[in-house]
Parts: sequence; C-alpha cells; structure tokens
Amino acid sequence: MTLGRIHSIESMALVDGPGVRSVVFLQGCRLRCQYCHNPDTWSMTGNHIQEISAEALVKRLLRFKPYYGDRGGVTFSGGEPLLQRDFLKEVLPLCKAAGLHTCLDTAGCGIGSYEDILAYTDLVLLDIKHYTREGYHLVTGREPDESLAFLKTAQEMNIPLWIRHVVVPGLTDGDEHLKGLDNYIQTLKHVERVELLPYHVLGVHKYAALKIPYPLEGVEPMEPQKLSDWQALMNHHRNES
Repeated sequence: MTLGRIHSIESMALVDGPGVRSVVFLQGCRLRCQYCHNPDTWSMTGNHIQEISAEALVKRLLRFKPYYGDRGGVTFSGGEPLLQRDFLKEVLPLCKAAGLHTCLDTAGCGIGSYEDILAYTDLVLLDIKHYTREGYHLVTGREPDESLAFLKTAQEMNIPLWIRHVVVPGLTDGDEHLKGLDNYIQTLKHVERVELLPYHVLGVHKYAALKIPYPLEGVEPMEPQKLSDWQALMNHHRNES
C-alpha cells in the first residue's frame, strides 16, 4: 500500500474540469515556474502534509458523489500529481471502480508509468508552460522532455485534453506568442477546449512566508478581458476541427 502525500482537498470546485468536482492537491513538483502561486507544494516533506491511503481517500470522496452529477468527479492536481505515480496507480482504478470521473491537472513532468496512470484517466487538464524549448526553460527552469513524453503517451492513448496556459505580461503574452501557441495546439489531437489563464498575484504572500524570493516581483496582474478574443479564437479552431 502506498500512502499519498496530500497538500489539501477542495470538496466542491467548479473550475478544475467538467461539473462539480473534488480536487486533491498532491505534494511535490520539480518545476520552478516563475509565476507559481503554490510554492508550498514543491517539497515532498513538511509538517503540513497529510498522508492517506488510496482506499481512505476514495471513501472520503464518495461522500460527495451525489453532488458530482453526470459530469463531475475528482481531479488530481498539485504540485505535480504525476510525481506520486505509485499512489495514482492505486487510487485511480479505485475511483473508476466507484463510478467516479477522473481527471489529472498536470504539466506532464512526472517519472514515467504514464500508460498505467492514463488507463484510468478520463480527462487531462494539460498545463502547457511554453511551446518552444527555450521558452519552456525560461518559464520553468527545466527542459520540456518529460512533459513531451507524457503528452506523446496521452496522444497515443487518445486521452481527451483541456489545454491550459498561464499568460504573464512580458513572459507569455502578446499576439506573436499567442499565435504561436495557437498554431502549436492545432498540431495536437483530442483537444476539447483551451483555457488562457491570466497572471495573478494571489500566492505571492507564500513566498514571503517561506523566505523565497518572488521571481516576478512588480509584475502587475492581467485583466481577464484582455484574453477574451484569443480565448474565443482558440476554441473556435477546436470546434472547427
């Protein structure tokens, strides 16, 4: 039995996949995105971490099953959930056996065994950090090879995708960048929707608490309406395909 290391659980969320969902935030992430608003999820250790078995977690999730309806379910997020592959390989089959719709909110930067994980995954919310190797390294501090390996497996297994991309002023914004992103997404299969997420500063206070320098100090939040035209265009392309 593998114990999952849990940062927190949101009982009924509306923006992390279809319908009403429970979101399980797993601990651990190897990326260091400049705009990360959850630096408290990076480490696999800490006094705030809860440990729970797959059976106990599913039992807890089933208390909310009446609220999920026909479209809702459970989303495993993070941190990077794929780092806890052994736990996912235990909990996802139990979720499916219990009739729960399963979703992974991931940047794809895990440690392999993706076929075993995706076999019990109904939907992937794929966080595309950048569509070029240089841009990916600038945003995350790492190379994109692992995330590309995950995406390749998901494409081969025909897993439905919702694409997410954080738009940061001066980093991942502008018409040229967003056009390049749109062109890249059009090369992917099974993309059901695209979500452009405007940069915000809601997690900045965590850096001060953890005594970590904030990389984007002074960058102003982005107004969501600035992305509305690009959001509509990207999803229009999805509907055409």
